[in-house]
Amino acid sequence: MAKLETSKMKASSHFNSTWETLMDDQGFVKMLLSEVLEEYITKQRWYGGKSSKLKYIELIEYFRIQQNEEVYYGLILEINFKEAFYQHYFIPIAFVTDENFSKKDRILPISIKGVKGHIIDALNLEAFRKLVFERILTAKPNDTTRVQYHRGDSLTETEYESSRFMGMEQSNTSVVINERCVIKFFRRIYANKNPDYEMSRFLSDKKGYKNTPPYQGSLNIKDNDNIITTIALMQQLVPNEGDAWEYMLNQLHEIFQNIEKKKVNIYGLPNTEIFKRLPIHEVPPTIIDWVGLGIFQKLQQLALRTAEMHIALGSEFEETAFTPERFNGDYEVWLKNRLLYQFQNRLNTVENNLHKLEGLTLELAQWFLEQKNEIRKRFLDFDWTKLKGERLRVHGDYHLGQILVKDGDFYILDFEGEPESTIRDRKVKQPPLKDVAGLFRSFHYAVYATIFNNSDEYPYSQEELFHAGEILYRYFIGVFLETYTHRIQNANINIGYNQERIFMLKYSMLEKAVYELGYEMNARPLWAVIPLEGIASIMNEEQ
Repeated sequence: MAKLETSKMKASSHFNSTWETLMDDQGFVKMLLSEVLEEYITKQRWYGGKSSKLKYIELIEYFRIQQNEEVYYGLILEINFKEAFYQHYFIPIAFVTDENFSKKDRILPISIKGVKGHIIDALNLEAFRKLVFERILTAKPNDTTRVQYHRGDSLTETEYESSRFMGMEQSNTSVVINERCVIKFFRRIYANKNPDYEMSRFLSDKKGYKNTPPYQGSLNIKDNDNIITTIALMQQLVPNEGDAWEYMLNQLHEIFQNIEKKKVNIYGLPNTEIFKRLPIHEVPPTIIDWVGLGIFQKLQQLALRTAEMHIALGSEFEETAFTPERFNGDYEVWLKNRLLYQFQNRLNTVENNLHKLEGLTLELAQWFLEQKNEIRKRFLDFDWTKLKGERLRVHGDYHLGQILVKDGDFYILDFEGEPESTIRDRKVKQPPLKDVAGLFRSFHYAVYATIFNNSDEYPYSQEELFHAGEILYRYFIGVFLETYTHRIQNANINIGYNQERIFMLKYSMLEKAVYELGYEMNARPLWAVIPLEGIASIMNEEQ
């Protein structure tokens, strides 16, 4: 849709409709879509279409978010792209006359019944945030209206006190309420219950899982076909010392500094078989002396919390969305089609961006292209008839950045699933070891990120640091697997026999590394060495 000329915009920005009837004015809607498109959405951090060419924008539907006489509008917008796909976004709007709002918060200057003001994103208005919180607080059970507010069992708040943005906005906008609650407003939305809402409510309300922020409420809308769309999720704010990614980077930096301090013989370090389960007492004294005992004890704790999450997700036999299932032919077809499509996309990306690479990254990228048939065969080497384990609803995008650290314990959050996946794909039941594989890939990333970020501080060659890092990585995996496997098997969650578990870990880690390759090639090509190294090490392991 072309941008309106300034004179036309000024001539048509005066409306005689009241605010309560403004969305019925087609002239206003047409102007709003154009101005939102040109001046607001495409500049926002949560807008996911920056790498595509926008064609036009449509208003799919709108609904009122109101309390007594106070009215705001929730807009569901469809962004259509020239590449023949679309995305849906949620924006709440308000009309304000206060000129103190910064220009970046304003969507459209407008005059309503002679009163001049601006249409703004309502989330920038404290009154709106207060209203949504109070509607959740006073929500009645079994709400059947179109705009549905729900109050969770764990909500103990009695009144609104304050609100602020959490910051670090990505695909959503999070607001801290009373310094004790967080309302996450989903910006990119899907015509279905959001997995984050479903999983959060299931884990905390139904299963009593303690190591995720407790579910406190939500805002959903129901369309004419009775399809529920999640707009906002409220959870308890978990005070924390940061996420597990930052924690791991700090730990690893100390470990790599210890190589010099403790005069570690890098090429004399004892190695271990990858995926071999290791009780801490079986980790060689040389490794403990270099690394310290503390990090391995923390890995045991993280493994325990991960296993407990999967036990909660695998112990449901009434709610079909969470009932465990066996592997079958339909799952195999779905999996292979999805992975082969993704793999071809990554091949094309690497081929088109080889000129951006150098050194080891370029070597590994060329190896990746040469080995494409072997990697493709590995993805095709999935035979459901040989698998005895179960599939569950899983986290789906499990990595160190999705885990909070608090008082030596870990809290798991953000159950939305992989950003590239469709909402249907995110709800497909998967082997729980897929989450474990995602975490192992995150360990691998942390090792290499530490080397890249601090290489000047370690008096060793990159080759020496990579060698030490790969050995360390194997011990991390071994200690984690021992605790995780022991706990989950004791709870009778079936993750398969040993050979099956190793196959599933390798398969899922290869899938994850290929997935990561797309992001790195597009965002920071020199870091593509990390997923490429991961792919190479998995492919070079004995099957």
